[in-house]
Amino acid sequence: MFFFNKNLMALDIGSSSVKLAEIDFTSRGPMLRKFAVYPLEPNLVQGGEVTDPQAVAQVIKQLITSTKSKRKKAITGLWGSGVVVKKITMPKMEQSLIADQLKWEAEQYIPFGIDEVSLEYHVLGNRSTTESMDVLLVAAKQEYLFRLIETVESVGLKCSVVDVSGFALANCFEQNYGVKDKPIALINIGSGVTNFVVVDRGEVIFCRDIAIGGAFYTSEIAKAMGVSSREAEALKISASVGQEVPEEVNAIIRSTNDRILDEIRNSIDFYSAAAGGAPISQLYLSGGSIYLPGLVTDISRSNGLPYEIFDPFQKILYDPKVFSFEYIDQIRAISPVALGLALRKAD
Repeated sequence: MFFFNKNLMALDIGSSSVKLAEIDFTSRGPMLRKFAVYPLEPNLVQGGEVTDPQAVAQVIKQLITSTKSKRKKAITGLWGSGVVVKKITMPKMEQSLIADQLKWEAEQYIPFGIDEVSLEYHVLGNRSTTESMDVLLVAAKQEYLFRLIETVESVGLKCSVVDVSGFALANCFEQNYGVKDKPIALINIGSGVTNFVVVDRGEVIFCRDIAIGGAFYTSEIAKAMGVSSREAEALKISASVGQEVPEEVNAIIRSTNDRILDEIRNSIDFYSAAAGGAPISQLYLSGGSIYLPGLVTDISRSNGLPYEIFDPFQKILYDPKVFSFEYIDQIRAISPVALGLALRKAD
């Protein structure tokens, strides 16, 4: 899972912000050198698709300028409706034959035409038998992929790697927590998407993006209370930090929590049906929306699983002269995907 290169700039392009992260590798371990976040206007990225490459590129330029980055090679993550990750079982065969066989297998598992996607795969080594092997199939819509690369390269960068955001999340987890001997679930609740990833013995065995996140709370508050999106966002943030808000806001948040709980429960059910292996032993939660009142404890309770807040700075170092503890604490929940990207390298 670990691929190191000190020359990559990581760009985590979400639905509400772009995050830039740069990591160097020192004798003491990976060291965060740069990190910055810039907001995106609504609808510039929808469901993982960059709908306005010029506007998103402008935000990337602002990040590069503000951080004074000199790196020219970039890595970014693909997420949302344009990417499908599926574990499939195939007869055991020579490595050279897998790619051709997958084209036939993929047609029954992906909702896109085979000519519309780019296919990649990873053989899950700890699940192979003498007669069969488990393969993690990744299918990405070429339209989404090319537009993402175009956006990054339009600012003068070379897009050396496009990863899956869920895989980057897992990469960051393993850097900080090591290899667990039982399956664990990573749940990253962002603004427009919730990444749900199951990792078992160092390998991603299930990865699903749920099309719901913190922006849904904002939308529900705005709709129910007849306020603007800006006012609704302010009310949501106030509730998240424990400030006094109208009881109606708390009621809307509780109701919306139930929607998130249903989606996560469905994802766990999908995993259980598809994996045919050991059950999930623990949840690790991250993302800017985990501070919404009651959400994390409700997720844990409703699934009968213990939880821990994912701390990406357990093993990733930072210079306190560059980043204050207060700043690191502010980005702790929102940084795992960007940091996971920054831990990767180009071939």
